[in-house]
Amino acid sequence: MSDSEDLEAIFAREDAARMLDAQRRMQDGVTTYAQLTAGGLSRIDIERAVRRNELRRVHPRVYVDHTGPLTWEQRAWAAVLYAAPALLCRESLEAPRGRDDGRPIHVAIDHSRKVMPQPGLVIHRMRDLGLKAYGGTPPRLKVEDNALAMAHLARSEIDAIARVAEVASRSYVTAVTLQEALNRARSLRRRKLIQALVDDLATGTHSVLEHGYLTKVERAHGLPSGRRQSPRTGASGNQYRDVEYEAYALVVELDGALGHESWRNQARDADRSLDDLAEMGTVTARLRFHQVFDTPCQTAARVGRILTRNGWSGRVRACGQNCRLNE
Repeated sequence: MSDSEDLEAIFAREDAARMLDAQRRMQDGVTTYAQLTAGGLSRIDIERAVRRNELRRVHPRVYVDHTGPLTWEQRAWAAVLYAAPALLCRESLEAPRGRDDGRPIHVAIDHSRKVMPQPGLVIHRMRDLGLKAYGGTPPRLKVEDNALAMAHLARSEIDAIARVAEVASRSYVTAVTLQEALNRARSLRRRKLIQALVDDLATGTHSVLEHGYLTKVERAHGLPSGRRQSPRTGASGNQYRDVEYEAYALVVELDGALGHESWRNQARDADRSLDDLAEMGTVTARLRFHQVFDTPCQTAARVGRILTRNGWSGRVRACGQNCRLNE
């Protein structure tokens, strides 16, 4: 072998070692067997490092460079590298706030693959995984696709709504990016509801909440029929109230905002409530998704009490055998 060939081999080894060190640093001290061997270590070198406690096996062919407790980031990297190509997903999309409670790390792999489960690791198979990848370190699912996956598993409508609302509140999430994720979701429970939420976000309307109040609260419990989009001229010009019970001096405002609501929006709503009270003596009840989708029976009872106090002679009725009013 010539001197130049010797130098090339030395440089190659040095480059491989630098690459391995860069990978180890980027991955919070976690490396794979393949990365270690590509970096110049032999099987014997790796076994020796394990015996000397310089490396510790986390999952098959995945190692960390210390013997102490793993951080959440190290557990996440170990999971992603073990199941690679894989993405963090579900509850593991982001690092926990505060102390790591040791919950299993959730990763997604392509639907066509099978990976042996490991302790502390939950594997989910997803279709079109490549289209849903965000990247990052460690790589993870796009937040919109993850929100829809969580909404798909939600036990109730309000839980599904909460998943969409939480991600919609982020500054970088828009109706367009949510719609793109919805288009990628081949199978999705409550698709009609979620599509309506995305449509509301795109148009700035609250039709999902308005329909929910009409069917789950007002009609289901025998409340009087309120006037929808009741016009009013206030200090700031022409305005509309979502539901007005004019004869009983009550306005119900339905706040179904999913996006990036600011203090200016909240101040505007407060001004409208003050206008109603100052000019008409009308009380405003402001409801959100929780009151309509999670506790509609209790909401109907409360609205009914306000109406009764203001002259309504009717009675709130139970919506069915399981109505909370029967308790």
